[in-house]
Amino acid sequence: MGHRLWALFAEFAQLSFLAIGGASATLAPLHQYLVETTGWVSNEQFYALYAIAQAAPGPNVQFVILFGWQAAGWAGAIMSTLGMCGPPSMLAGVVEAASTLRATDTWVRLINAGLAPMSIGLLLANGWLLSASTASSWKNFALTLLVVLASLRLRLHPLSLIAFGAAAGVTGLLGP
Repeated sequence: MGHRLWALFAEFAQLSFLAIGGASATLAPLHQYLVETTGWVSNEQFYALYAIAQAAPGPNVQFVILFGWQAAGWAGAIMSTLGMCGPPSMLAGVVEAASTLRATDTWVRLINAGLAPMSIGLLLANGWLLSASTASSWKNFALTLLVVLASLRLRLHPLSLIAFGAAAGVTGLLGP
């Protein structure tokens, strides 16, 4: 069990540096590691735990705790949380101190310019992963595409899109 705990810490610590824009940016590589590589979490558990964490009030990083708990109990929850939150917190402190002192330097501007496209790419990869798990029929795929296009083109509140999807499910328009 000790090996699994250190493996969880190491994986979450490594992936934490990809969590630019939020921990959800690490969803695709976490799925690959926890489900496909180690088998510590089943595919169904992975998506259920993520959905539970996102539905719960609080920070969006809660899914890290649930993944760690599923993989190795309470100790796994603690190690995954320390791995995800510890290293970037320390790095953020160092970078903040350095960038405050040297805000006009070229390297600070280049880092800031490079983070935005990387964040967008990671979030698109996560969207693809989550969409692939739900688009089991052409109707589900069409609704997913419609919601993505609506969120990109229209100024709709996200809750209205969620309500639209819920209504489509309740009316039987969508299904497995």
